[in-house]
Amino acid sequence: MHEDTIPSEVLKREAYKRKFTVRDLYRGILLVPEAVSGLKYNRKNKVVSFELLERMQLAVTEVNGCAACSYAHTQMALKQGISSEEIYSLLSGDGSLIRPEEGKAIMFAQHFADTGGSPDMETYRMIEETYGINEARVMLSAIRMMQVGNIYGIPFSAFISRLKGHPYHGSSLFYELGMQVLSVVLLPIALLHGVGRLLIMRRIGLPTL
Repeated sequence: MHEDTIPSEVLKREAYKRKFTVRDLYRGILLVPEAVSGLKYNRKNKVVSFELLERMQLAVTEVNGCAACSYAHTQMALKQGISSEEIYSLLSGDGSLIRPEEGKAIMFAQHFADTGGSPDMETYRMIEETYGINEARVMLSAIRMMQVGNIYGIPFSAFISRLKGHPYHGSSLFYELGMQVLSVVLLPIALLHGVGRLLIMRRIGLPTL
């Protein structure tokens, strides 16, 4: 699983960097249809490179501290041709290998995660001005998807760590399993809500991809 590219503090994590709530879970799933629409637009039009989107997603999972997502996205990043050194840099949060032209995008991804998925509007406008309006929406779509993965993946990581005899500090089996069960229960409700929201946005002319 290319463990040499993942910092030891991620591999051996026994505490939360960020602990999400059921409200966070529902809101994250709610925004999935819009995010999927944005990523579908990007696959067709290729306005943002897949490599940059992967780097932004790695930046989000570093801030949130999801071990399971770090594993999965390390594999994906390597397949995209991102070097082991760059992956390690992103997951350790040192930022030493960030490319100058991608710096604002990576910083926005970190800001997005720091704010729990509610970035400052002025910061988002800066991304629009730097990369373009459609490009900014694609970037937002990618990191929203990563956030949802983290919301599910963090309690899952805690549960796996518990099974290995190293429960997370401040965690409980009830929380770890509860978030996984609720993700299944809430998924169809939140997705329908999200699809309806997206259709209404398009109908009244709000910007979407």
